Amino acid sequence: MKIATFNVNDVTKRLENVLAWLGTSRPDVACLQELKCTDKDFPVGRISKAGYDPVWQGQRSWNGVAILGRGHQPVLTRTALPGDPADVQSRYLEAAVGGVLIATLYAPNGNPQPGPKFDYKLAWMKRLLKHAAELFAIDAPVVLAGDFNVVPTDADIYPSKSYANNALVQPEPRALFRKLLKQGWVDAIREIHPDEPMYTFWDYRRNRWERGAGLRLDHLLLNAKAVKRLTDAGVDREVRGLEGASDHAPAWIILRDTASKPRKQSRTPPKAKQPKKTARGNGPAAKRPLLVIDGDSFAHRSYHALPKSIRRSGDKPAGAILGFANMLTRLYREELPRAVLVGWDTLEETTYRHEALPEYQSGREFDEEILDQLEVLPRFVAACGFQNAKAAGYEADDFLAAAAAKEEKRGGTVVVASGDRDAFQLASDRTTILYPVRAGELARIGPAEVRERYGVEPKQVPDFIALRGDPSDKIPGAPGVGATGAASLIKRYGSLEAALAAGRFPAMADTLRLYQSIATMDKKAPLPSLRAQEPTWHRASELARDWELSQLARRLAELGRQ
Repeated sequence: MKIATFNVNDVTKRLENVLAWLGTSRPDVACLQELKCTDKDFPVGRISKAGYDPVWQGQRSWNGVAILGRGHQPVLTRTALPGDPADVQSRYLEAAVGGVLIATLYAPNGNPQPGPKFDYKLAWMKRLLKHAAELFAIDAPVVLAGDFNVVPTDADIYPSKSYANNALVQPEPRALFRKLLKQGWVDAIREIHPDEPMYTFWDYRRNRWERGAGLRLDHLLLNAKAVKRLTDAGVDREVRGLEGASDHAPAWIILRDTASKPRKQSRTPPKAKQPKKTARGNGPAAKRPLLVIDGDSFAHRSYHALPKSIRRSGDKPAGAILGFANMLTRLYREELPRAVLVGWDTLEETTYRHEALPEYQSGREFDEEILDQLEVLPRFVAACGFQNAKAAGYEADDFLAAAAAKEEKRGGTVVVASGDRDAFQLASDRTTILYPVRAGELARIGPAEVRERYGVEPKQVPDFIALRGDPSDKIPGAPGVGATGAASLIKRYGSLEAALAAGRFPAMADTLRLYQSIATMDKKAPLPSLRAQEPTWHRASELARDWELSQLARRLAELGRQ
């Protein structure tokens, strides 16, 4: 079950944005705050048409909260925070959805402080604290989701003195938030992402979004029953950058359907001599998959997703390092591989692709800060006890293909993690592609998914790319063909070569063959040893400590003790 919280900052004004987010992120439960509309003005029709059953408590001005359920009708249990019958502000709603008790809350902002608004904020939070203690004891999973209007620690706000007098960072509300955690509630975002800022709010003023100057105000707190089911959490940061966006971004968690094992136990890698049984790997290392990762792909995704304010020793950039490290440890815990190989591009050297097609990947310019991190990331991989593959004349894709071919030949299975859809050509009954889609989710791509997406078989993907083209790599393709036309031609003739033999595209046959060869991954790329590995998390922890990434170092050290 995916549960999200989103301060929409006027649901009627930003309805198209909200509906677009619901359509792409597809949470099972969406908790909304700051509706800024009355009950009768709530857009129930449009939301229902989008596939969600809502319950809501509207109000003019700044308040209003709602819970939307997809596939489960929310069963309303409370429409106000108890403790003050005179409080008529619509800030709290509680409902049971799919066996989980969920509260959506919009805590008072409290500004200006000191003053009556700040006093109301503290009184409201004390009432929440009392009610939360009762909810925590319920023998069922409970989630408190919403805009708490509290920055819990200095790590949850960009370096700034401009908020020093703001109610969001004052000691009193921070102390009340800590009391919630002392009751046993778990901050889900921090549980999964202990090191990253994970901002959820960027003020419209002073170019704070453009500067990455954010705050973490939106939280999902889990009781003991819920945290046992926690598998992932994140922030849909890109939503904040859309035209007409709210000043908040949605935060979300994923709870697995059953709670048979505690989260940490289920994510713990097996000991080499006593591997644990899992859904994707059990028994000796020989029966566990080889995990192959496109290092450049995930390093670039991390670089652009995380704030540039994350630094390591010497005031050097570290956002890509931190995001990549989180991804690597996550994949290891979830896939339980027998060995890990990370492939890298050699940016300072051209390949035969660049020589054969000068415009191939032309125009790409990388910031110095990502280049700095790409240079040191292989050190981190090696410190983890895993293998790197990098050689002049080859791209990361080529190492993925070579490793998959070698592992399949020895009778093993492969998991290939890549954000490049060219990797779909590797999908087989033994090789699965992990492709990032949205909100931290990784789609598992096999031959059936390739056929569904492209209308061709995995082995036909290079033919498809040659005909359709690939704008990101500057492969033009056949003029006027497009994706639908390319799939139709391949389905009719069986291959690009067969289409050319039948007389199609006579004037550019050699050119299309060139495009196909460029799109084909080189299975003969040189590989290091792919023997079974035992992670050396303690060495990675020492390296992170040298880089002054202390929270990452502690997390890696904990992995080493498990």
